[in-house]
Amino acid sequence: MTEEAILQGCLKNSAKAQKSLYEKYSGKMLAVCYRYAHNREDAEDMLQEGFIKVFSQIHTFKSQGAFEGWIRRIIIHTCINNLKKNKKFKESVDLIHANSLQIREDTIPSILQAKQVVECIRLLPIGYRTVLNLYAIEGFSHKEISDLLDIEESTSRSQYTRAKAMLEDILIKKNILQKPRQIYLLASGGE
Repeated sequence: MTEEAILQGCLKNSAKAQKSLYEKYSGKMLAVCYRYAHNREDAEDMLQEGFIKVFSQIHTFKSQGAFEGWIRRIIIHTCINNLKKNKKFKESVDLIHANSLQIREDTIPSILQAKQVVECIRLLPIGYRTVLNLYAIEGFSHKEISDLLDIEESTSRSQYTRAKAMLEDILIKKNILQKPRQIYLLASGGE
């Protein structure tokens, strides 16, 4: 089924089209949910809730931009709303230091190492992990993050800086990074 056929079928509430849509995008979207969730079960719950929203809001898709991007945005907002509902994103950890961490693609030479980095990101407190994901991976600005999470823009910047420092420590302890160095996150611009 083509993406257009899936979209048209979903607009008509076709179960077959909805199943095709879910099968096509659920793997990628589960990975998105997993970055925000505490565990796989929470990620799966976020995914299900997100797809319910996708199906109920599909009539709002205006074919401007990528359909997958539209779905991703709904999934991200679902994850954030879930965290806000449980007030988990407000967790904060005081750090003794705040070293700068930036991850450059060439410092991650293999898929295996990239998976290790993702698992290390999951070890961050949920507040740090959420801001890091939104800023460095999803490309949101600190202003957008502050609006989305109902926090101050300075809090977003602070949590991002602390997340980078904590991630660097975790990567060094797990021998993914051999020594402290500048690492450039796949961010839109970096800090």
